[in-house]
Amino acid sequence: MKTFKLISLQVVEECGLIDIKLEDGLVINKEDRDRTWLLEAYVSAAYEPYFRALLDAGQEMSLQVVISRAENDPAYFQAKSLLIKKLSNNHLSLLFKGKINQANTYPEILLRALIERGLSGQELLNEFKEKMITKPKISPKK
Repeated sequence: MKTFKLISLQVVEECGLIDIKLEDGLVINKEDRDRTWLLEAYVSAAYEPYFRALLDAGQEMSLQVVISRAENDPAYFQAKSLLIKKLSNNHLSLLFKGKINQANTYPEILLRALIERGLSGQELLNEFKEKMITKPKISPKK
């Protein structure tokens, strides 16, 4: 197993990314034959109704996370919510189990978004280079 720091977490919804403010977080690559990952997020208790609805629905969700360092490209997971544990009146622990979605890579998602904005040629190249450094949050198409 390998353990990493969870830097940021977004839930991918039809309407875009839902940014989840983290207090702390952990990502574990179980390195098993199923290529399973566990994500634990320590968040405000204010998120409980949102995540309780996702847990009750029992469906997989798409997560966009940044691991280890803020400048890293986001990783995309297909995950299920396993557990919501209230740790205090103010905080929750959220546990997810899933797999990395290798079909989505940040450079490809960024390039697609820039092309959809109508950019081409040198303008596209310049914008792509800048955005690869600044790493704006971009929702992959569902």
